[in-house]
Amino acid sequence: MSTTSTAIPETMRASVLTGVGEIVMEERPVPRPQRDEVLIKVAAVGVCGSDVHYYREGRIGDFVVDAPLVLGHEVSGRIVAVGDDVDASRTGERVAIEPQRPCRVCGQCKAGRYNLCPEMEFYATPPIDGAFCEYVTIQADFAHPVPDAVSDESAALLEPLSVGIWASRKARIVPGSRVLIAGAGPIGVITAQAARAFGAAEVIVSDPAADRRALAERFGATRTLDPTKEAVRDLAVDAFIDASGATPAVISGIEAVRGGGVVVLVGMGADQIPMPIPVIQARELIITGVFRYTDTWPLAAHLVASGQVDLDSLVTARFALEDTEKALNNDKVPGTLKTLVVL
Repeated sequence: MSTTSTAIPETMRASVLTGVGEIVMEERPVPRPQRDEVLIKVAAVGVCGSDVHYYREGRIGDFVVDAPLVLGHEVSGRIVAVGDDVDASRTGERVAIEPQRPCRVCGQCKAGRYNLCPEMEFYATPPIDGAFCEYVTIQADFAHPVPDAVSDESAALLEPLSVGIWASRKARIVPGSRVLIAGAGPIGVITAQAARAFGAAEVIVSDPAADRRALAERFGATRTLDPTKEAVRDLAVDAFIDASGATPAVISGIEAVRGGGVVVLVGMGADQIPMPIPVIQARELIITGVFRYTDTWPLAAHLVASGQVDLDSLVTARFALEDTEKALNNDKVPGTLKTLVVL
């Protein structure tokens, strides 16, 4: 193992979920990178809705927290050591982490759909620990270099931007597209920016909250609307991306898509919802989900470095590692958009 000249400690601080609503600080061994991995000193970690869900509910669908778990999967940092098979020149490099480890040999991986790998190990998804700690390891090719123009905070947020990029690809957005996005939370706002970067001529964001609509207008939306007061179904957009998970938003969004258009479901909502089948059939709509991403980090870094996407301005609160629990509860504060744990 090759390391920097800075000594790496034997132990590190980690913020650990030990039960529903229970976060404790622990001292844990610093992990050692395997032959194909790098060791990264964490710089910043974004708080995702899934982190909050695990913290408050102890599960997301079939993923159940039944043992102590380190949350956090939106990560940036600096490589401080490399495994034996990794070029030692990468030591000292600033990186954004793609927080997943596919098997690389199954049918999904070989088909280029490694996000659907049945053997996937994903940060902060039971039983795999995440990054609310001082050091993490990842396979070297999933530690993506970031240019100096991308801050540590933006580098951490390349993960939610990757969701927006993947949703935009699935929505088949091209220059001139008209897109409707439901939900002006962090993912909705980031997806709006991604859609504009993909060339969408019109990006309509719907959200019942006036303050969130105002944020969407700052970050990519060409128009916003209040779905409780304005009709959505007659928009005839090329693509609808749901980032809300709200059943009424999904149904009205499907009805807002023109014939031959695409519906992309990103938000997590009810397990089952009624669908407007006659609309789907008569318009030959394509309906698809989004489950993580594949090969999005290089583009994400380019979009931020080139100024086409602004992530730094989305950060509304920062907390120290010792205050991770406060960070997980910060979504209750009015006006919060994106919260980071900064080391």
